[in-house]
Amino acid sequence: MPAKESFRVYVTKDYLKFSAAHFIAYKGFREALHGHNYRVSIAAQGELGQQGYVVDFGVVKRIARRLCDDLDETMLIPVLSDCLTVREEDGVVIVQYEQDEFRFPRGDVTFLPIVHTSVEELARYLTGELKRELTAEGVTSVTTVEVGVEESFGQAAYYRQES
Repeated sequence: MPAKESFRVYVTKDYLKFSAAHFIAYKGFREALHGHNYRVSIAAQGELGQQGYVVDFGVVKRIARRLCDDLDETMLIPVLSDCLTVREEDGVVIVQYEQDEFRFPRGDVTFLPIVHTSVEELARYLTGELKRELTAEGVTSVTTVEVGVEESFGQAAYYRQES
């Protein structure tokens, strides 16, 4: 019986990055509002297609770049948080945590369907978005996607999802 083989491709580029503000909050604790210069890497695994590759690097780079651009220079708000209350009034996003209230112009905010804006949850979010867009583009050879998000040199989280 022949061995089953798969290939893994890896993409990291200088432009796969975003700068964003955030804070982690949970009951009884809130970080100070701060920001990071995040860097993103992508690994895709699957079978070799007839064209000689798992996935076209150009497709992965285009999707990843757009995902990074969507997060760049924004305030990241986790809308599934169990301790933040978020509302909008007259073009202003108001975020309440216990006695603290933050106000941001709506155009400066990115709402994310996550609980915390940790690099772990950002990596999971980006993995899901990348997989969804690859599928929408008809990419069927990819069986596993892994996204890494680095918040500063030497501090990164990786999330891997198999089909």
